[in-house]
Amino acid sequence: MKRFASIIAGLTLAASGAALAQPAEQYIALPSYRVGPYAAGGSGFYGGIIDYFNLVNLSGGVNGVKISWEECETEYNPSRGVECYERLKTRNGGATLVEPLSTGVAYGILDRLAVDKIPMTMIGYGRSDAANGKVFPYVFPLITSYWNQAAAMIKYLGDKEGGVDKLKGKKIVHLYHDSAFGKEPLPVLEALSKQHGFELIKIPVTPPGSEQQSQWLQIRQARPDHVILWGWGSMNAVAIKTAQRNGFPREKILGVWWAGSEEDTVPTGDAAKGYSAMTFNTPGNYPVLDEIRKKLYANGKGNLADAARIGSVYHMRGVSAGILWVEAIRAAQEKFGKGKRVTGEQLRWGLENLNVDDARLKAVGAFGMLPSVKTSCDDHEGSGAVKVQQWDGKKWNAITPNWIVGDKALTRKLLEESSAAYAAEKKITPACLK
Repeated sequence: MKRFASIIAGLTLAASGAALAQPAEQYIALPSYRVGPYAAGGSGFYGGIIDYFNLVNLSGGVNGVKISWEECETEYNPSRGVECYERLKTRNGGATLVEPLSTGVAYGILDRLAVDKIPMTMIGYGRSDAANGKVFPYVFPLITSYWNQAAAMIKYLGDKEGGVDKLKGKKIVHLYHDSAFGKEPLPVLEALSKQHGFELIKIPVTPPGSEQQSQWLQIRQARPDHVILWGWGSMNAVAIKTAQRNGFPREKILGVWWAGSEEDTVPTGDAAKGYSAMTFNTPGNYPVLDEIRKKLYANGKGNLADAARIGSVYHMRGVSAGILWVEAIRAAQEKFGKGKRVTGEQLRWGLENLNVDDARLKAVGAFGMLPSVKTSCDDHEGSGAVKVQQWDGKKWNAITPNWIVGDKALTRKLLEESSAAYAAEKKITPACLK
């Protein structure tokens, strides 16, 4: 019996030693949504993230560290999103990153992040002034923000008129989802309205936006030169179809990038042909997407229920998010220990020191899919570049060959003012973290 006990003890020690020898997994919290009126966006985005994680894990992870994650269904509801964050943040040794893909949820957990030491990304959405890392050290509106998108929209519309000076006297409608998301670009649009002399007409739509007849009647009466469709979910298809019924030309409508997916245009049929929207991804196919098809979906390991959605707008955005996160983990490991799980604090440093240039994008098979991203303490966004895409009835095509950047001097000024006010309100002393 003593000999048997010693064998068992030896096996137990060997097993525990083997477990300790394995690098801990890099755990990421995903308060996601795959049901409800915004399910298409959530399922595509989180599906893209998880596809990229699985692709990286197939090759051994990040220097041997596998990525793990857990989802919690929020239904795009802010209170549920906060509950999900609280539930997920302490799991699996503690979350080292969170991404809610919801401006409402992001606002709800924003003040908790520095206390919990968990960085949050807001890929193309959320609070734009969070690009100031001296005030928001744990928040990263990566790639581009709503403010820089709004500035780029006005630049693009001005270019269509022959120059932004030609916008003087024009009418631009901001038809928006009546939420924090829809109101976010107003400071920039209002400032640019004063600067360039165009009339800004603000028309809210009550979520989810399934009825818009009164709004489009108002638009028809105003006879604007352009309509900015700042919509989300089912609101977008309703807007495109209602515009057609009211005889408003789709060529005069420019959508926010959350109103520029296949799920927004396919259901509308011919009504969307010629409709344009902003994007921070270039439509098309890329080597990384082919790898996902070949290594995951061909073997029944893909996250999307419908493989035809690979490379769709929402899926591509999720893949882009996954790429940036993995590069942040890689950067953090270079500083704090290659082949080791990094903490939330360390991953925050990695996100603040990203340098995903064209050479790196080419190495991961995503060159041209998204702009290069280089962050710093002063700039948690890292780019601000966008493109315009147009629906041809079957697919999206980029109609601006180069990346567009709007009036960044203006957006930076507004960012500094807004973040300074937030710091004063919260009694934050702005500073860069080490």
